[in-house]
Amino acid sequence: MAEDLKTVTLNDVHQQLGAKMVPFAGYNMPVRYSSDLDEHHTVRRAVGIFDVSHMGEFRVRGPHALDLIQRVTSNDASKLTPGKAQYSCLPNHDGGIVDDLLVYKLAEDDYLLVVNASNIEKDWNWISQHNTQGAELQNVSDDISLFAVQGPKAIEALQSLTDADLKSIPYYSFVQGTFAGAPNVIISATGYTGAGGFELYVPNEHARQVWDKVMEAGKPYGLKPIGLGARDTLRLEMGYCLYGNDIDDTTSPLEGGLGWITKFTKDFTNAEALKKQKEAGVTRKLVGFLLDGPGIPRSHYPLVDEAGNAIGEVTSGTQSPSLGKGVGLGYVKTELSAPGSKIFVQVRGKNFPATVVKLPFVPGTEEV
Repeated sequence: MAEDLKTVTLNDVHQQLGAKMVPFAGYNMPVRYSSDLDEHHTVRRAVGIFDVSHMGEFRVRGPHALDLIQRVTSNDASKLTPGKAQYSCLPNHDGGIVDDLLVYKLAEDDYLLVVNASNIEKDWNWISQHNTQGAELQNVSDDISLFAVQGPKAIEALQSLTDADLKSIPYYSFVQGTFAGAPNVIISATGYTGAGGFELYVPNEHARQVWDKVMEAGKPYGLKPIGLGARDTLRLEMGYCLYGNDIDDTTSPLEGGLGWITKFTKDFTNAEALKKQKEAGVTRKLVGFLLDGPGIPRSHYPLVDEAGNAIGEVTSGTQSPSLGKGVGLGYVKTELSAPGSKIFVQVRGKNFPATVVKLPFVPGTEEV
């Protein structure tokens, strides 16, 4: 029911801008303002602003904060210093993933966890049940608006709104301060597009002011509002996982290509079993593939080998606006996971040839 949907602070602004609104992760969200294609190219070539305020944020504070984060996440948060962020995941007890997330170190004993909108309650319950040492936990999801300003012209579009030197903020680093006249904004050199740019964490009471000033400052650089439709094609061109599609409660981080955020130098949930899986080798892997000819792969289409044997299924797929070709992610048997391997996407009983490729499909501007 539409009346059960939550709304972001700027819901009315998006409607005034003519956005097509759709239910997404329990929220009424803008899926597009003009066309997915136009919005995608705007971000790749210039700059766009997304309202992704549906994402969840948890504060974790106190002397036991790091201990809790270390136990529930797969990456090594002890490596973080104030002003640094880290991509990580929450492993479950069965070899799968509760969610993927970002961990920000705001100060000593003070962290911000950013989780997927569809998993806010699930993640909160999961982290809370592991909080046996009494870290201070606070769900601030409803207090924060999040704007992603992405694209090669993001620095130029935003620099007039802050005293911080945006060029000097490394990837996966952030500063906190006044932005567009609003206090306590986190300006983070992160994103989900591969096009460069920033994510702005803004107290709700300043959301409208910040949005309006970004729209105004970005106008000379071609900045436009961008919806979730283009966000999906942009992240897919980079091979970035989407929780619920490419990774979930049943997929191991090692199968999903997330071995680089799974650090066995510390103890964490299900670490022993994942370590054994790493030593034994996984039997399936998440790969990127490019269709050899026409056709668009879609989620759940079967993947087969040359003989027509099932080897997996598509988890995400689209027509890449940058390449003009069908691209997808999917799990395949390990022996068919090397770049150059030939696989087939089954569309209504017909097999379309595809080639496994090294990700990303489109070169990004960032380096981890």
